[in-house]
Amino acid sequence: MVSVNPDEIFSPLRWRDGALDLLEQTLLPRQEIWLRCERPEQVADAIYRLAIRGAPAIGVAAAYGLALGVATARNERESEERFASAFELLAATRPTAVNLRWALDRGRTRFATSAGRPAAERAADLLAWAEKLHRDDIAANLRMGEFGATLFGPGDRVLTHCNTGSLATAGYGTALGVIQSAWRQGRVAKVWVDETRPLLQGARLTAWELKQLGIPHTLATDSSAATLLSLGLVERVIVGADRIAANGDAANKIGTYPLAVLAARHGVPFYVAAPLSTIDRTLPDGTGIPIEQRSGTEVTEVFGTRIAPDDTEAINFAFDVTPAELIRAIVTDAGVLEAPYGPSISKAFAGVE
Repeated sequence: MVSVNPDEIFSPLRWRDGALDLLEQTLLPRQEIWLRCERPEQVADAIYRLAIRGAPAIGVAAAYGLALGVATARNERESEERFASAFELLAATRPTAVNLRWALDRGRTRFATSAGRPAAERAADLLAWAEKLHRDDIAANLRMGEFGATLFGPGDRVLTHCNTGSLATAGYGTALGVIQSAWRQGRVAKVWVDETRPLLQGARLTAWELKQLGIPHTLATDSSAATLLSLGLVERVIVGADRIAANGDAANKIGTYPLAVLAARHGVPFYVAAPLSTIDRTLPDGTGIPIEQRSGTEVTEVFGTRIAPDDTEAINFAFDVTPAELIRAIVTDAGVLEAPYGPSISKAFAGVE
């Protein structure tokens, strides 16, 4: 085990002087600009635009958004009204990432426990809860990294999709956190990075993070995954998730499902890394996971430059669902879960509830 100081971990969110600062991820890696959010509407806009993205990071940002919503309330009635407004606004931003609703529901429970107290005290209590959620996510990711590192062998070459590092969480990351922990232990020699069309989170964000960490990596087109696997250049595949059903079916960035199929075809272990908060036990399987569809212009344009003929229609599913039978293991902050996932997920929750 390699020790990592939680206080030294980069986070894309920071509370400073009564407002939430968010690293504007749509501008990376060309520019590093921080957005200052003083109202829940600004947080909601950042989540919708993917200025802040990744299921765990969205949940923490939403928690701070609730705190901003009630920060200046003058009395209990105004506090209740502002909380309800912020809750509905934030809940409507991204339908697939379950951590968003998970955080909002817990914020509502926390807010209800302070009923009857002065508005300023209720606001301070909600902020303290959001800050704890922030710290807890980093701690969970560090545990996940240590659990997941045991799945790797010395010198493994690993393929990953989309972005799952500090930028997608409160800090350290899920799948990329596992890769980082395995690399620190000498278990990862190289990372293959899918570019992740259409918004290029792999090319823009994962490559940027791996460069900061000093981890050897090579960027590849999404369609190169089959060739990399067929040539024997990949020993492991690991990705994150935005929602996992009770049976282990996992929704993640579009392109994950075909990657799992390819890994199975070539006998390469396919892992998913996500905290228990990403598991939605109300859904028996992945067919009930809502799949966000985004604007077709994200496909017909690249950073404002049109690449398709005018009037071309485009479909833009933001996520797909990987069936549980294609997943070798699910790495969580409570340990590594193996199939059958129904019982192993129930057992994991029994240990923390």
